[in-house]
Amino acid sequence: MTGQNMKRLGDYIRPVDVRNRDLKVTRLVGLTIDKAFIPSVANTVGTDLSNYKVISENQFACSLMQVSRDGKMPIAMFKGEPCIMSPAYPMFEVSKTNELLPEYLMMWFSRSEFDREASFYAVGGVRGSLEWNDFCDMQIPVPAIEKQRETVAEYNTLQNRIETNKKLIATLEQTTQILFEKLSLENPFDCMFDDVATIVMGQSPEGDYVNRENDGEPLLNGPTEFGLFSPTPVQWTSTPKKMCEPGDVLFCVRGSTTGRMNFANQKYAIGRGLAAIRAKKKYYHWCIKLVLEKYMQEILASATGSTFPNVSSDMISKLKIVVPGDETMKINASAGEELVELIGLKSNENQTLTQMQTLLLSKMGV
Repeated sequence: MTGQNMKRLGDYIRPVDVRNRDLKVTRLVGLTIDKAFIPSVANTVGTDLSNYKVISENQFACSLMQVSRDGKMPIAMFKGEPCIMSPAYPMFEVSKTNELLPEYLMMWFSRSEFDREASFYAVGGVRGSLEWNDFCDMQIPVPAIEKQRETVAEYNTLQNRIETNKKLIATLEQTTQILFEKLSLENPFDCMFDDVATIVMGQSPEGDYVNRENDGEPLLNGPTEFGLFSPTPVQWTSTPKKMCEPGDVLFCVRGSTTGRMNFANQKYAIGRGLAAIRAKKKYYHWCIKLVLEKYMQEILASATGSTFPNVSSDMISKLKIVVPGDETMKINASAGEELVELIGLKSNENQTLTQMQTLLLSKMGV
């Protein structure tokens, strides 16, 4: 961080502790490890909400507990009408907004380098927690306010494009589903799932040999490694056992992520956590994921193991389903494929935009 005007964080923030004494605020939110606010699902029946903290626009909430264990610090800047949070969350705000923009500070908190530094300081804390004083002693860059505004504007431009694409993707997915349901009603075909698709179950590489040096075939094991149409492998293997093909639906078959799906954009080695599912006939390709989504409850209900669910090939292949008949699918295949391809294009664009955001965040520390 040479050349940066580094300052002590605590010199630019102050604690906030406003309680909901008059009970005017009723919306309860929580904080995720991915640095976002979400509506709370906590049961508050009989709970005295007057002691809960009120968080307002541009204020921050964080969790200092178990930071070193998780390797990530839950922290986010709030936007919108005031909400209430558990009194366990420390809250603060920027005290010198003429010198440090809250949005710029949140960008700094979003850096992976910040999480690593916070984890380092938390090692000495009780149960791996970060002490408030240590948090305040962390160093942050404070460039000229105009430079901060430029950086925030650039980041927000990327974020707005990402959000626009997400909305378009959601609309396209809904349109694809409507088309599938319409065709299924017009010409229903009762069959087994293995009448329309082939299932390739993943398998661990020979000798469980994997590496992180980009040597061999890229290896996927679960949903944390792939985005929609744009997997990002973190491991490679020179002894692959099972491979997926471009366009396959990647289906998680083990653990808490069972049932999560995405598409493969190229060939990958797949481990035990995944299955590659591909259409037997090309014109069914665009709807395989839709079929799996439609019958997901039945698939998950058949999974073995309560704490560690497991879905076998037979559980999916012997599933009784209804899909549009062959002739209907042949006639409408191009319409369905065009929708899926557009979803893929926008998903890949979002991955590129996210990478640009990461690059922008990394430059803050240079």
